[in-house]
Amino acid sequence: MRRIAIDMDEVIADILPKYLGLYHQQYGILLEKEDYWGKKIYQVPGAHDLRSHLHTMGFFADLPVMEGSQEVIRELMENFDIFIVTAAQEFRNSLPDKHDWLHHHFPFIPWQNFVFCGDKSIILADYMIDDHAFNLETFQGKGLLYTASHNIDETRYTRVNNWEEIRGFFRGELGKSA
Repeated sequence: MRRIAIDMDEVIADILPKYLGLYHQQYGILLEKEDYWGKKIYQVPGAHDLRSHLHTMGFFADLPVMEGSQEVIRELMENFDIFIVTAAQEFRNSLPDKHDWLHHHFPFIPWQNFVFCGDKSIILADYMIDDHAFNLETFQGKGLLYTASHNIDETRYTRVNNWEEIRGFFRGELGKSA
């Protein structure tokens, strides 16, 4: 079967509500979409210290699941090998959180299909869904860019805005091979 590598943060795990909550807690300001659209939330003026939360135990433990991701991934598993690929090595304390989060929210994906890495250029798959263009630059397969606030100006890759669009893309891919 063809293989799909799927990033975790900002693709199946929604990190934005956590950041918005932390920003509000620290600064007493509720950010609007236009305040952070086009950048990472920790690039909002004065919010540079928010990135340090990525290094704390528990930060990744309670992130919400991206709407539709569980259902669509379960469907994709009927025709594709699915691997969750996350650059967890960058944030050492994230490893147990991410591992437990995946088991809790995606128990139908075998643990052998969780890839905790640093440099995603080692990944061998037919497709990769990621929110960071730099991870797709060295990828040898077809890259799908999952829309996030920080990548809205990127135009080099096929863009997917949500899991319904991902479902549609792969239905089309299955139709090509039929």
